[in-house]
Amino acid sequence: MSEKHEEDQEFDVGSEDEAAGKGTWKHAAFHVATTIATPAAYAPLPFALASLGWPLGVSSLVTATLATWYSSLLIASLWRWNGKKHVTYRLLADSIFGFWGYWSIAFFQQVASIGNNIAIQIAAGSSLKAVYKHYHKHGTLTLQHFIIFFGAFELFLSQLPDIHSLRWVNGLCTLSTIGFACTTIGVTIYNGKKIDRESISYSLQGSSSAKRFAAFNALGAIAFSFGDAMLPEIQNTVREPSVKNMYKGVSAAYSVIVLTYWQLAFTGYWAFGSQVQPYIVASLTVPKWTIIMANIFTVIQISGCYQADLCIF
Repeated sequence: MSEKHEEDQEFDVGSEDEAAGKGTWKHAAFHVATTIATPAAYAPLPFALASLGWPLGVSSLVTATLATWYSSLLIASLWRWNGKKHVTYRLLADSIFGFWGYWSIAFFQQVASIGNNIAIQIAAGSSLKAVYKHYHKHGTLTLQHFIIFFGAFELFLSQLPDIHSLRWVNGLCTLSTIGFACTTIGVTIYNGKKIDRESISYSLQGSSSAKRFAAFNALGAIAFSFGDAMLPEIQNTVREPSVKNMYKGVSAAYSVIVLTYWQLAFTGYWAFGSQVQPYIVASLTVPKWTIIMANIFTVIQISGCYQADLCIF
């Protein structure tokens, strides 16, 4: 057994003697909503529906929501599996599946975390650049500059000691998630009504092979939009009864997810049909100030998501 594995097990055993978590179910809801419902994750959902069509797209989105909500509640119920707290996915997998469960989860979690962090840094940099270009059309700063700016801010924010200390940051991020969704949904409906509805097509585009490829890509986008909730780490910050409070927190977070994911996916596909862009904001044209607002909400939300994701390490 490796030294790292032994240290994690010692932390698991020692956590029983540590002070109980101080967070409420509301704090848990902030953390869960922030880590799951990022604009970078759910802004592509209208495009995913356009690649699947109304029947398969809607059923896939609803099924993914219900399946991940149920699995989140199940993980919350296993927090004290086998008489011990399991404050990470790795420790929970080790308790249930043993050595290979531990290292399998560790490997895939690291890969997913690195990929997710790269994606959201690019998304944040792109949103900052969009705001910059709105005010300085001929500015010389590039996407790389804004990724560096965002990374420097995250380095400063990473000095906070733990997940619980991020509760107010993540509360603001949850409000930004709702703000982004409300702004984007409203502007999408506004743009959709200005388009000649007779010109909108909802048919699948391309050859048979292209349709199949697009369908698998869409299913992957839907799956990605529900990933990386960090449930054991979050539950470790919640006060007793932790399972009951976590159930409430997860369900509250999924209420936010349903209101944002479903509404944006359905209105975006309705407004632009099969011509919707992979990132819904790119399909919007007027009014300009609302598009800037959506990009600002994106940066604020991603800031908290990035910090929460770092807590995996």
